[in-house]
Amino acid sequence: MATATMTSKGQITIPSAVRAALGVDSGDRLEFVQVQPGRFEIIAATHSITALKGMIRKPSKPVSVEAMNAAIADQGAKAR
Repeated sequence: MATATMTSKGQITIPSAVRAALGVDSGDRLEFVQVQPGRFEIIAATHSITALKGMIRKPSKPVSVEAMNAAIADQGAKAR
């Protein structure tokens, strides 16, 4: 298990094995996401939002806002 020690200024050095596993380098951003009280996940935030382009294909036919709202309301009613 990799460990790190916090300095008096609140800084830590991320162990090289963890940096390699995350695929991060100097200057890259990391996100700390709380998954439960006292427990966090570290996520590399190295890709821009434009990297998501093309991940979800367009629907075969256009969907109206009214149809989307009706589907959301329908699913919400089923969840209760």
